Amino acid sequence: SEENMDQHKITPQNVLAWISQAKNQLIGPDEYRNFIDSSFGEKVAEIYPLYQRGLHQNQAMDFDDLIMKTVELFQNNPKILDYYQEKFKYISIDEYQDTNKAQAVFADLLAEKYRNIAVIGDDDQSIYSWRGATVQNILDFEKHYPDAKIVKLEQNYRSTKQILDAAHGIISKNTYRKEKKLWTNRADGGKVKIWRALNGAHEAELIAGEIMRRLEQYENPLYSDFAVLYRTHAQSRIIEEVFLKYGIPYKIIGGIKFYQRKEIKDIIAYLRVIANPADSVSLVRIINTPPRNIGAKTIEEIQKYAARHNISLFEAIDKIDALRSSKKEALKKFTDIIEKLREINMKETASGVIKYLIEHSGYKKFIDDGTAEGESMLENVRELISVAKKYDSLEPGISLRVFLEEVSLIADADYENGYIRKQTSDAETNSVVLMTIHSAKGLEFPHVFIAGLEEGIFPHSRSLLERTELEEERRLMYVACTRAKECLYLLFARERLLYGEYHSSSPSQFLEDISPELVEKNYEEECDISDNEDGFDNMLKTILGPPDFMRNKKSFKPVPIEEVESPFHDGDKVSHAIFGEGIIINVNGGVATIAFKDKKIGIKKIAIAVAPMKKI
Repeated sequence: SEENMDQHKITPQNVLAWISQAKNQLIGPDEYRNFIDSSFGEKVAEIYPLYQRGLHQNQAMDFDDLIMKTVELFQNNPKILDYYQEKFKYISIDEYQDTNKAQAVFADLLAEKYRNIAVIGDDDQSIYSWRGATVQNILDFEKHYPDAKIVKLEQNYRSTKQILDAAHGIISKNTYRKEKKLWTNRADGGKVKIWRALNGAHEAELIAGEIMRRLEQYENPLYSDFAVLYRTHAQSRIIEEVFLKYGIPYKIIGGIKFYQRKEIKDIIAYLRVIANPADSVSLVRIINTPPRNIGAKTIEEIQKYAARHNISLFEAIDKIDALRSSKKEALKKFTDIIEKLREINMKETASGVIKYLIEHSGYKKFIDDGTAEGESMLENVRELISVAKKYDSLEPGISLRVFLEEVSLIADADYENGYIRKQTSDAETNSVVLMTIHSAKGLEFPHVFIAGLEEGIFPHSRSLLERTELEEERRLMYVACTRAKECLYLLFARERLLYGEYHSSSPSQFLEDISPELVEKNYEEECDISDNEDGFDNMLKTILGPPDFMRNKKSFKPVPIEEVESPFHDGDKVSHAIFGEGIIINVNGGVATIAFKDKKIGIKKIAIAVAPMKKI
């Protein structure tokens, strides 16, 4: 590399993202220095010309160059521009609200001679500014083309009048937009439902309950008629756990299931090594994550040494001599981190161990690189702290062990449910869809749930002090609402466990923008409920099967957790939806050890609350 960089502070991906943003604004390497406003920008300004030189030497272009270099070609060569203006006399551009400056200038140059240009777009659906798109392109189109004819496509064939009016109430609060209002000839449709949950787990239960209730009403029920939308990927975790609990099939669009995400697997691997240094599979995953200059060849040498001496990799790291001093030093730093974390585990609960781990292992700096992807990864890791928080009542050491056991059970249940679904022809199509709102653009569903409608979540905390960002959040909410064809559910929680801490929540300001006559509210009455916000404590202690609110939502009153007992006991015969019939050998802490009739399955430990299982 021509630049000796600290990869914890600056990464190739991050630098490329900044260079891409510059190219989207038609800012070349020479002009870039005029736009520097940070030390990071200074580093990018040094790398940008080196990057362009490398591309040139390899006779290559990156994706952004395809337009930027073409614009430069047109601006510097009138004859070439004229050739293409004659070649493309009529220009039509779809999704114009998602264009960036470079794309708009490119289109303007082509259309400059004949001015036969038609653009189609909806400024109310401009939600990709983080990718370089600018809503100003469509808002300013008439300034560039004052003779343009404007055609408003306001008739909507998807949603009910109530949904459209609610969405309009939200988007009309934006200052910078083209005035328009969608309408429909559809006479059907009920009111938009706004539900207040007690906490995040209750919110997920409400969603699951309504899906099951609705499906009972249909002759040919389809899970794929339902979508759950959320602002950030981290919000999917508790919804996934509750869906697993009730056997609701789901798939995540534009993302990965929570416990399958790389950053979650990394942290879990660290925790497994802390709890058991002999776990060589987990150790190999994290030994060079974050990068520590410990390559595949070094790891292979350690593995061979461990095999020859019949010891674990962790022991081999300490004993092997046939390595260069630089490698030994890197390995010593790694084992020091693990040993320190093992000490912390004897003093702290699982959530405390994870907090210390992400700060002192270098993992936080590794993923928090300033990109949107890095921010999402950090949010997911912090959500894992919220999961671990439920085990803080246990003693240090034991807390982490129980946490790892329960995470394994959830992951196993997810795998087993996914495996059995893959054996059916409708596995991919007949599932509830979970996704971020950004991934939902262009899609539609009969029933849409929007979760987490609280200040700081949606709208996102980073947008609350910046008008332009808040307006984009409002556009995002508009897009979310208009995904619904028949029923729209808007949910918020009274309090939520975020990043391992409990927070009282204020309803999203967007809810106030909806006219009261369009809304049917359902706010649960105040009641005693455990301080445990989430899923697994509730799952492990609640009665199996749909709760009362799933059968009769109006009758639902949460029961204090300590009053609820599991109906499963030693010796009970059970029927499992996946593994068939079996007998419970032991029930301990919400986990049942079951001997199944099918000898291929044998004895399994099953998380009672997650398993689709009943007594027989």
